[in-house]
Amino acid sequence: MAEGITDLDMNSFDETISSSDTPVLVDFWAEWCGPCKMIAPILEEIAVEQENIKIAKVNVDDSPDLARRYEIMSIPALIVFENGEPAKKLIGAKPKGALLEEIGEFL
Repeated sequence: MAEGITDLDMNSFDETISSSDTPVLVDFWAEWCGPCKMIAPILEEIAVEQENIKIAKVNVDDSPDLARRYEIMSIPALIVFENGEPAKKLIGAKPKGALLEEIGEFL
């Protein structure tokens, strides 16, 4: 896992999301997903550059219960959690500028 990105599963998800004092952008992804691989380096850059948001990843193949809980139907799916609650959901890979614009209110 890249520096600044937390890998979450069923055991760590709730605690990490609820205990964070900053918004958490969670990337729901899978190893076989091409667009997921395209967005990964962008998320790594954001994790290093932005101090006001945490970046985490959930592998939907390893944690299908989390994918079901948040109704993930297509990936990559990004959900911003604020105060432990989903605040914004984005579907699909986006260029860095578009992604930063979408999550700007949380930065």
